[in-house]
Amino acid sequence: MYLHTLASGSTGNCLLFSHNGQHLLLDAGISCRRITTALRALDMEPQSLLGVCVTHEHTDHVSGLATLTKQYGLPVLTSPGTGRQLCYRIAAMEDLLSPLSPGGVTDLGPFHIAAFPTPHDAAQPMGFTVSAEGRTAAVVTDLGYVSDDVLDGILGADLVVCESNHDVEWLQAGPYPYFLKSRILGEQGHLSNEAGAALARRCVEAGAHTILLAHLSRENNTPARALQITRTTLSAAGIDPDRDITLAVAPRAETSPCYEV
Repeated sequence: MYLHTLASGSTGNCLLFSHNGQHLLLDAGISCRRITTALRALDMEPQSLLGVCVTHEHTDHVSGLATLTKQYGLPVLTSPGTGRQLCYRIAAMEDLLSPLSPGGVTDLGPFHIAAFPTPHDAAQPMGFTVSAEGRTAAVVTDLGYVSDDVLDGILGADLVVCESNHDVEWLQAGPYPYFLKSRILGEQGHLSNEAGAALARRCVEAGAHTILLAHLSRENNTPARALQITRTTLSAAGIDPDRDITLAVAPRAETSPCYEV
């Protein structure tokens, strides 16, 4: 199984899983045109998509979903709560929904998909693990904190897409209004670099060989800062980030390299 990120950050999130010529999207937070262009650059057609897993209804995760599903009739796997929110926004969405409750599992083509609840300020947000032929990738962003449900869902995954959203000091000193700073720092907000690094360490100690840092804030973080914090945390735990694992940052607005799960 292989993974590309097509976009990652506050302006849009979309990931692509591939196995034996079949493909699955996780979130569609960029335009349908951008998704289609990215797929064709990888020698794939959107008709080869089996469906879309949706973590939650925030715009940076679903902005391309209406056009994508209208054009290609893709099934949408998401929680009942998120599904209700999508039905309010997207015509005929109820005909495409495949509800998957937090804690539930399902199969779509060669992919085994498991969902787990996440602490975020949305209707019923979830993270996902996607498995094929005994290998598992976990996608866990948009977290206010690392809950037991999150750990239960992702520990043991071979590859983890892990949130590293902001530098706390940069956020606190930055231009965001107080309510937005409070939201980001709260228990339904986003993980700081330090919290994301601690989660990455737990995942590596549980067997992950690849960590992709994701959902970085454009205003309150940089790839270099997120990498620095994570490398320091891993090194302090006796993990060599150059030798023992693959550590990288998911690009904000372009397709990542291909990662083998």
